[in-house]
Amino acid sequence: MTLFKYSLIAAAVLGLSACSLEGDDGKDGTDGSNGSDGVNSLVMQTALVVGNGQCPNGGVQIDSGLDDNRDGVLDSGEIDATEYVCSPGNTSVNNAELLSSLNNSWFVAGQQEIASNKQTWLDATAVAAGKNATSKGPGQGKAKNIILFVGDGMGISTVTAARILEGQMQGKMGEEHQLSFDKFPFAGLSKTYNVDAQTPDSAGTMTAMMSGVKTDVGVIGVNENISRGDCSTVAGNELVTALELAEIAGKSTGIVSTARITHATPAATYAKSADRNWEDVSDMPQAAIDAGCKDIAWQLINFESQLEARYSGLDVDGIEVVFGGGRRHFLPKDAAYNTPDAVSSVEGDRTDGVDLTANWQLQYPGGEYVWDQTSFDAIDATTTERVLGLFNESHMQYAADRANDIAGEPSLTELTTKAIDILDNNQQGYFLMVEAGRIDHAHHAGNAYGALNDTMEFAKAVQAAVDMTSDEDTLIIVTADHGHVFTIAGYPKRGNPILGKVVNIGASEPAMAADGMPYTTLGYTNGLGYRDLADVTDSDASYAAAADAGRKDLAEVDTTTPGYHQEALIPLADSETHSGEDVGIYVRGPGAWLVNGTNEQSMIFHLMNYAGELTEKADAALPAAK
Repeated sequence: MTLFKYSLIAAAVLGLSACSLEGDDGKDGTDGSNGSDGVNSLVMQTALVVGNGQCPNGGVQIDSGLDDNRDGVLDSGEIDATEYVCSPGNTSVNNAELLSSLNNSWFVAGQQEIASNKQTWLDATAVAAGKNATSKGPGQGKAKNIILFVGDGMGISTVTAARILEGQMQGKMGEEHQLSFDKFPFAGLSKTYNVDAQTPDSAGTMTAMMSGVKTDVGVIGVNENISRGDCSTVAGNELVTALELAEIAGKSTGIVSTARITHATPAATYAKSADRNWEDVSDMPQAAIDAGCKDIAWQLINFESQLEARYSGLDVDGIEVVFGGGRRHFLPKDAAYNTPDAVSSVEGDRTDGVDLTANWQLQYPGGEYVWDQTSFDAIDATTTERVLGLFNESHMQYAADRANDIAGEPSLTELTTKAIDILDNNQQGYFLMVEAGRIDHAHHAGNAYGALNDTMEFAKAVQAAVDMTSDEDTLIIVTADHGHVFTIAGYPKRGNPILGKVVNIGASEPAMAADGMPYTTLGYTNGLGYRDLADVTDSDASYAAAADAGRKDLAEVDTTTPGYHQEALIPLADSETHSGEDVGIYVRGPGAWLVNGTNEQSMIFHLMNYAGELTEKADAALPAAK
């Protein structure tokens, strides 16, 4: 048998269906080779599918031979020759075989994203057409304004779950949705450990972000060489923060938090303390007071004079915007100083008899002190020199519970926009830190609903800042100080309510665990555990009862309500804990391209310093002040 294989396809000429052809000679025995008993010669064509051993891309098999048994069919034993005409290999993906991919919306979106990311990199690194890199790095010193957003406790799973919930609240399936900062062009990961701890706290992590130096758990604005709680070890170990550098450089500065403004995250922008718990003088041991250490609230009110005392001849104008909770740490322990919306019979905690809010007003007669929604709304951002806003005795309300505030309090988005409106009056720019502090607190209480709602409000505040600024001169960083032991588990089908019970793909009823009971997608590794508080929006209501960890029969429980608190595996008497895994860093604006891969958390300070040249500008300001 003779075999032939051709590389050019003949299917268009010969056809792909099987056929037989009689020979021209010997058709009926006449004019044959011997004039008698002529036989037919037959040719048969067979189409070959893709993957054929002879023609991997498909083609045609052509068999020929004599019909010896005269049955009109070319049997296998009658084949004398076989030829193959093979289809050529694909030279382009733009053909019908791949149209199912090329026309797929996910495929198209991915192509567009790659193209967009490529251009973003070209623009950021100053190699796009018409741009030339200078001796400085791309984006270096270009950030007139810097905004650092910190979602306290906003781990990766929190971002994912909040993204899905927000999408579902908008009528989508949810998973395809994006939070505002999901759309930022650059992102990376941050390693959150403290110098002395695998799983960190907010004091050590925020100090790292603000100063560029990692430190121990529980200390504020100082390095790891101090001993926590020992006032005498602070001197000489203080760190300079990005806010302080911005202040020295002549920029306006601001701090916004939904937590107490003396809490660890906001405090790390302005204070130096051997213990994060020294929020006011009543929290401090007498030995620390006698040694001359100052409480965190006092340090905030006296920030300007304290900073000037550290640098000879320096003259700064102090922090322009302070918005947050924590009035109790600024007021004397005397009912006469209660604010109209005080919750406690005696609102203030200070045992030194000092009203720090009054002291602030004496220092800044042109400033405004506000404490409720009405006074906040009355602020004229175009003319206001500075503002101190303390909206709650302790932490501000959870986003889901804000409507229940006695005197009303602004949302994080409102606080952010007002802060920017005031700060951008300075032609030299500004530094602003915005913290969504209550994401962390809702997680500690084991209440996913509260944590996710605060995360969504945080994302709205980020979007407001994006809308009010330009990538040309404003660096915006969105990150977290640490995560929580908060999980997204099971195999729920696409679009399943993120706060609901797991319903498997193709099913309509909740899946059952090995114990015969349904289970939720969201849960906690440890904490106070199960609560069914229905429509209660205050996550802290969880603390009214002892821990109730372990499995519960949720068959008749609506787990999507605000007051549902997820089950926890390990019972803890106090609260759920932080986690030690990496958190996200999302960035846009000058220098944003420097964020990629996995980074030490202290890198965030160095990014702000690079983009804003804070150290250089502060150094340049100091000689003129001497």
